[in-house]
Amino acid sequence: MAEEVGARSKPFEGQTEIIDVLSMEWREFDEGVEAKILYQDEETGASTVLFRFAPGAQAPLHEHTGLEQTFVIEGELEDHDGVVTAGNFAVRQAGSVHAAFTKKGSLHLAFFSKPPRKVADGVQPFSKPKDNTK
Repeated sequence: MAEEVGARSKPFEGQTEIIDVLSMEWREFDEGVEAKILYQDEETGASTVLFRFAPGAQAPLHEHTGLEQTFVIEGELEDHDGVVTAGNFAVRQAGSVHAAFTKKGSLHLAFFSKPPRKVADGVQPFSKPKDNTK
């Protein structure tokens, strides 16, 4: 085995796909929501997406059919569970339902193990539940 690897001048060449993200066009997903699909597996539905939300933008109510992992690069992203600020990371399990929104705008990278399913259009963002214990 070692001889086989050593015999090739570049044994791992061609195993990495490098994506020129800066040259990709932003695609409009919803009003105020743009995205660049960096990776998509047609068989499994897994994808990696760079999202850009304008201030005040929201994603419609949707269900995660698989795991979602999101890293916020700039700004903040909010849902009924709280606010994810720049430099922080959120994980949503399969079956979770939410509508993400931002007051300030955001740039975030999301990985989906399976594509989310849109539940409804034009749903207003969730607000934090009121504390009725007082």
